[in-house]
Formats: sequence, structure tokens, C-alpha cells
Amino acid sequence: MEEFPQFDLAGQAALVTGAARGIGRAVSLALAHAGADVALGFRDIRADGGVPAEIEALGRKALPLQMDVTRLDQIFEAVDRAVERFGRLDILVNNAGAAVVSPPEEVTESDYDYQFDLNVKSAFFASQAAGRVMIRQKRGNIINLSSQAGFVALPGVPVYCMTKAALAHLTRCLAVEWGKHGIRVNAVAPTFIATPGNQEVLADPEFRADVVERIAALHRIGKPMDVAGAVVFLASPAASMITGHTLLIDGGWTAR
Repeated sequence: MEEFPQFDLAGQAALVTGAARGIGRAVSLALAHAGADVALGFRDIRADGGVPAEIEALGRKALPLQMDVTRLDQIFEAVDRAVERFGRLDILVNNAGAAVVSPPEEVTESDYDYQFDLNVKSAFFASQAAGRVMIRQKRGNIINLSSQAGFVALPGVPVYCMTKAALAHLTRCLAVEWGKHGIRVNAVAPTFIATPGNQEVLADPEFRADVVERIAALHRIGKPMDVAGAVVFLASPAASMITGHTLLIDGGWTAR
């Protein structure tokens, strides 16, 4: 009988950056629900959002880690600790990121550097640290959080748009480099998602109505689990022939 696609992650170990809330929290819980043990990267380990307890309630192991991804020492230490605890690292999700709202004529050097350090530099070096482990294992999955902002221009966040476009191309580059080691590298690119980070802008009725209208096919704001489902798929054996791809989760925004 032909083998059917498998979505189970039992026996695998994952590391998720920015895991305390929003998409990071949802991804961490979804990976655990699919069977993975999860190392959780927190900018401040004291503010874990209760995520470790939620993962353990699902019957999986959780490892909270101090992981401010703007600090390379914390990135490499977190990867080392995850491997020490779980004996392996199968999945890395580069979720941590942020935007600074500013028109291009007012962007400061510090705002520019902050966004590239947090959104791009951190993903590269976290991938490097995890990639070294995965090369030794001869298998692994890396999933980056890009954005529809990497594919269409969103007013007021030019540097953020640049960083998310850079992540999509970094995804292709690492996929080509590491495919020979059995490592797949993909990305997801969400539209506006109902997260704490978007709460303020989506509370504006006019802005929210415009966003819903632009999400041309589905006309609704996305939920964190909408993104988490795609991450679980890309991490699973069912996606074994997919690499170097960025999956848009935009409800049809970019189809217009």
C-alpha cells in the first residue's frame, strides 16, 4: 500500500524564539500538540506567559530558555541547552521580530539597526547555530517568520518590509546550502494576525475595516493558530519535498 502523508512530530525536539505570546505561543503549543518537545526562547525568561505549563499539560516536555535574540551569546547558549536537554534539535522556528512604525523620511539609524538585528541578523545566527547541529544529525527543519510585508509594500513600515523580504530570500539561500545535509528551510508569511503586537492598530475601526477589505478572499483577521498550522505542516514529514518556499498566509491579500 502507498504510504500516506504523515503530520506527526512525535519524538522530535523544537526550539521556538519569541515564544511568550502571539504567534510564538501558538506555534509552540501546536508543535507540542503534534508530538514534539519544545524549547522556548524568551526575551525575559521571567515573563514566560505560562507557555511551559501549557506544553506540559499536553504531555510534552518544555524547556524555558533565556534567549534575547539580539544577543548572539544567548542564541548559541540556548541552542546548546536545547540539545543538551533533548539530545537533538529537529525544528527551529525563527519567530521573534518587531516593527517600528515610521515614514521613510523619519527613520533613524537606531530604528533601522534594531529591526535588522531583531528580524534578520538573529534569524541568520540562530539558523547557523541550529544548522551546525542539524548537519551532524543529517536532518532538520528551519522555519522563518516572514510576512506579507515582504511581498507587498505596507505604508509606514519600510524597514520592516525590507527585513521580511530579506527573510524570504535567506530562506531560499539556506535551503540551497543545506539541502544536501537533509535540512529543509521554509518560511511562512502571515497577513495581519490578532496578536498583542497588533492589538493597538487593529483597535482602530477604520484601519481594521481597511485590513479586512484588503484580505480579499476571506475578509477576516487571522488568528495565531492559522499560522501555527502552516508551521506544523512545514515541519512534518508530509512536507518532505518542500524547501526554499515561503508560504503566504494572507487570506488572499496578495492575490488582488
